[in-house]
Amino acid sequence: MTRLPGNPLVVDLDGTLTRSDLLYESVCGLLKKNILYGFMLPVWLMRGKAAMKQEIADRVDVDVELLPWNTEFVDYLKDQKEAGRRLILATASNEKYAQQVADYHGIFDDVIASGGDGQNASGSNKVERVKALLGDEAFDYAGNSAVDLKVWEHAENAVLVDAAPGLEKQALEIVNVERVFDNRQSQFRMFLKAMRGHQWLKNLLLFVPAMLAREIADPSVFLNVCLAFVSFSLCASSVYLLNDLFDLSSDRQHPRKCKRPFAAGNLSLATGLIGVVVLLVVAFGIAFFLPWSFFFVLLDYYILTMAYSIVLKRAMFIDVLVLAALYTMRLIAGAAAAEVEASFWLLAFSMFTFLSLALIKRYSELLVKASQGDDRVAGRAYRFVDLESLSQMGAASGYAAVLVLALYIDSDEVSATYHHPEALWLFCPMMLYWISRLWILTRRGEMHDDPVVFTIRDRRTHWLGLIAVLVMAAAVLIGDAGLQLL
Repeated sequence: MTRLPGNPLVVDLDGTLTRSDLLYESVCGLLKKNILYGFMLPVWLMRGKAAMKQEIADRVDVDVELLPWNTEFVDYLKDQKEAGRRLILATASNEKYAQQVADYHGIFDDVIASGGDGQNASGSNKVERVKALLGDEAFDYAGNSAVDLKVWEHAENAVLVDAAPGLEKQALEIVNVERVFDNRQSQFRMFLKAMRGHQWLKNLLLFVPAMLAREIADPSVFLNVCLAFVSFSLCASSVYLLNDLFDLSSDRQHPRKCKRPFAAGNLSLATGLIGVVVLLVVAFGIAFFLPWSFFFVLLDYYILTMAYSIVLKRAMFIDVLVLAALYTMRLIAGAAAAEVEASFWLLAFSMFTFLSLALIKRYSELLVKASQGDDRVAGRAYRFVDLESLSQMGAASGYAAVLVLALYIDSDEVSATYHHPEALWLFCPMMLYWISRLWILTRRGEMHDDPVVFTIRDRRTHWLGLIAVLVMAAAVLIGDAGLQLL
């Protein structure tokens, strides 16, 4: 009888074969399906981890083909399989997902997983299952976490894959380490990236109402708005994390979003779920020290963003209306924090402008997928045939914003505020140029699918902003009534 090369290699799944974790993948899918399932998780857990995993698996499918695999390690396993080595997939994940993974890769001879029998195939239980399968035959084990030390105590050799800090030293004390694969990313750096700090620039809108009401120089008002900015930013980051956790499947099918920390497997999903809660608690903790009106606006913002993440983003045109409303709510929040009134003109101008930008976002996403031969974007309600309609609605909304601006400049309010309000008419052609240019670039396919990122990087936008500041300064110097645009 020909002896197979090397001991059978038992391979862990979560964090080893894949850079993700099937339990948290399925939990995110469950909560996305119905957020109220969150109340059932503790109830199921009372019956044991395996029972909870079975309940989740009965309700949620995970697209294993899209999982972020440890490609270097997978290539190693394929080489071992070709050499005739016996490979065994042993995981604490539910047997439904484990079998799908095994079928997808086609290299495993046996599968050990948690099932409906109530046994969680982790730690000592995994050892028992392996020994029941192999008897007294020696085996090697590939894993990545501290719980795998219990398996390595019974293994002849160890393969470490993206092992937790300090784990290699612990493993060396009990087993021979045969091979180490390490492609870990800094969790702190990845968490900051997932928070999307560049998106905090949107929250500078909170300062606008106080500036236009000429109250920003008041130290107490300025402090309140600064605290509101931090609170709103942390709340928004909490939503970004949750949105990415809910959108794992669709993000992995996107050419750019597939590189996001959660989608790429560079950041633990468990860290993300904890981060969602911590950021939200801190955000509302800060809001507690601000006017109650701001607290309730922040609460409304969070509820609306949750509704958007779970349901509304898949509703045609409602999704872009909600995005525009979320921008406008920043102005309302800033006014609440400063305890000033946000004018009708400002809110109307904001709604039309940001609706146009939201439509740019959808148009760009759809155009990218169309260039790849897909008819629609995963998780969105639009199809390729809608491109022209999105373009027309977006341009019309942008021009409507310019019309609101022109009507405001021609209003009695401005005439009473400025001696020479005609200076402000320069804003209209500047706004027309900016909106028109954005849409031309969008239709050419040259627009980043996030208009905020484009604005941050676009030099012409920077120059327009500088000119707008100079025009405003000139209008203030000419008119002795002060800063009162919009």
